[in-house]
Amino acid sequence: MQSATHSGVRPRALGQRSKVGVVSLASSADPSDLVAGCSALNQLTGWGAEAASTVPDGDFAGTAKARAAALTELWQREDIGTVVCSRGGYGSNYLLPLIDFEALKASPKSFVGYSDNTSMLLALDRIGLVSFHGPMVASDFSAGRADAVSFRAALAGEPLDFSFAAGSGVQSLVAGEAHGPLIGGCLSIVVTSLGTPWEMQSEGKILFLEDVSEKPFRIDRMLMHLLLAGKFKDVRGIIFGAMSGCLPTAGEEILPQMILRILGGIGVPVVFGVPSGHVQSGNLTLPFGVPAQLSSSASGVRLQVEPATLVDSNL
Repeated sequence: MQSATHSGVRPRALGQRSKVGVVSLASSADPSDLVAGCSALNQLTGWGAEAASTVPDGDFAGTAKARAAALTELWQREDIGTVVCSRGGYGSNYLLPLIDFEALKASPKSFVGYSDNTSMLLALDRIGLVSFHGPMVASDFSAGRADAVSFRAALAGEPLDFSFAAGSGVQSLVAGEAHGPLIGGCLSIVVTSLGTPWEMQSEGKILFLEDVSEKPFRIDRMLMHLLLAGKFKDVRGIIFGAMSGCLPTAGEEILPQMILRILGGIGVPVVFGVPSGHVQSGNLTLPFGVPAQLSSSASGVRLQVEPATLVDSNL
């Protein structure tokens, strides 16, 4: 296992002749949303998109075996430069024992997703392969929620530099500087990874956590679970997403207060509100597994990430 502080294996960057493979690893995607998302992705980036076909199995996009096979087939195709999830929902955890992750690493490709697909992001990090927490085709591109600039830049091998001024909605809860690769994803999925072979490795990293429509007491319980499990030990910094729909009821703590109560004393910078994952607009793409720098202060927040893909002049 590689050191958590080292950079992961970078896939090739996407170029003008690149093609995106779209896969449903969890719940079924609405066919019209899938078509609209593929069209929007192509228009915004110039990268053609092709969706893998599976036969729905109840609420799942297919049997676990069929979904794993669809991912593997896209990954093995030479004309596919990256694999992007269609949507989240539930069910990607069924695939983990069925996928040959070492074979994926031997032929690295970009993988993009969030929400339930956090299970795949964590599994890819465990084998040392760079991946991307970013917009999905039927969920975000179809609805105009994707930030096309960071998506294209991240997959095309460009550095990312996000700056959020005070008052922008991104808050500095604890000031400081942090250096290390990003890792994390949907908070509830990160917690359920504990005790499995694909458990999140957080040591030496900047931890990104986000979720949607969770009651504040459940967020409190999940953060305490991670704290008691030692997952905040030796982290370099913590970034929270927008936490959409996680509003307190009357008399409850607001989330920043809760976060400070639980994590304010561990001695690392803490930020709240970075829009990646479950957001209504501007869903940013965050590379996991490459060096990043976080700056948190009263004047604002800045997150810089090194190029996550290897540029090939022949693409």
